[in-house]
Amino acid sequence: MAKIHTKILSDAEIQTIHDASLAILKKTGIKIHHDEVLKLVGQAGAGINKDSKIAHLPEQLVMDCIAKAKKQYILYGRDLQCTARFGYGDFILMSSPGQYGWIDSQTGRLRSATIQDARDAICLGDALPNINIVGSMAQPEEITETYREVFLTAELVKGTCKPTRTWVFNRRTARYVLEIYRTIAGGDAALREHPMTEAFLEPISPLQLPHDGLDAMIEFVKAGQPVSIGPMAMVSGTAPATLAGTLAQENAEILATVVISQLLAPGTPVTYGGIPHIMDPATGICSFGSPEQMLMAVAMVQMGRFYGFPVYINVGLTDAKVLDVQAGIEKGSSMMLGALAGADTFGHAGICGTDHGAGLPWLVIDDELMAYVKRVVRGFKVNTVTVATEVVDTVGPAGTFLAEEHTVKHFRDELWLSGQAWTRAPWDVWENQGRSSMANRALDRAENILATHKAEPIDEALASEIDHIVECAKNQL
Repeated sequence: MAKIHTKILSDAEIQTIHDASLAILKKTGIKIHHDEVLKLVGQAGAGINKDSKIAHLPEQLVMDCIAKAKKQYILYGRDLQCTARFGYGDFILMSSPGQYGWIDSQTGRLRSATIQDARDAICLGDALPNINIVGSMAQPEEITETYREVFLTAELVKGTCKPTRTWVFNRRTARYVLEIYRTIAGGDAALREHPMTEAFLEPISPLQLPHDGLDAMIEFVKAGQPVSIGPMAMVSGTAPATLAGTLAQENAEILATVVISQLLAPGTPVTYGGIPHIMDPATGICSFGSPEQMLMAVAMVQMGRFYGFPVYINVGLTDAKVLDVQAGIEKGSSMMLGALAGADTFGHAGICGTDHGAGLPWLVIDDELMAYVKRVVRGFKVNTVTVATEVVDTVGPAGTFLAEEHTVKHFRDELWLSGQAWTRAPWDVWENQGRSSMANRALDRAENILATHKAEPIDEALASEIDHIVECAKNQL
């Protein structure tokens, strides 16, 4: 069966971007806002300017570290049968680890996120079949930032059996977050054997690695957890005005972080997060739905694959503030291109606008979109059975295939059955049902799930241990 495979860059262009990135790392260098890491990189052979904190990375060091990094790994949920596999050709969709704003389902207005919003999002993520990693989607205002990620990690592991993720902002909270996962896994060795979370390191464009992000990454790597790297360079803002220049810079930022991950712990698994954006010339803010976003996403899949890494890209996103035609065009076209390019994981689901907020109907739509995209990417088989000459001969002119055994045997494999958010009803049926839009139906599905779905409960003793860790973090942080 032939596969559709989307490419933007030729092999020569991939090599040109790679060479440019190596030149940037060697000549311009990368600023490392962490003395311990800066020293480590210097000991590995990089040229270090202690005053500016800039490290100049030689090509051999970069290439050696790329070779050492593990290119496949599996994240596990509380139920070890619930997994997310990176580097295996699977499509992984993660609900957002958390937005500060929340799109109220009833009013459509933006407000501060609450604990109940997070709990609803976790329940919905647990229920939706195409959400592989569950995030809280909300950063609740009621919980102070000093220990919020610890609180949310606890809510996640208690609320779903799937793999989970929240933002971890520094080393202090990372220790508590990891302690929760160790408790769920059954100890340090068990967590190393079955990783449950990733460090997410976001280089700050142009060419900087933040202290707190590196600090947290050190804790995760020491605990044997994978690393996901995702700078958000913006064309003409924090990166050059050309797409190729932005790709070269972003690639350099990712490779610099790969180097550090392998110096900390050789063989650490890595996801290559190529998530550049443009700065909208009219507003001066980041755009999530531009056509350039799609072009760069496909190119970054190719760059990540050039090194052998599983790849995360920001697609399936939109600048729209409501579930309208703009949202559909931007989400659908970018998700489709990214999937056809062969990405492993896609921009966080459930987001409204350019990180303006998150909302439950948005998550339902993203789940449905992924199902649609998976069907296109799967393609179809052409062989002596599927060309169906015998059944065509049996039915003959003016016949019907509906009752044929061939139809019964194949239609479920061949045809995608649309979910509850879609409509294929006749006009009069649709009209009698209230003339609902896809946004209306997505909200109905979300509310139905919240009213009926119950996640697999966690053992009470285990839940008490987790609550104790949260209370310790609250008191000590």
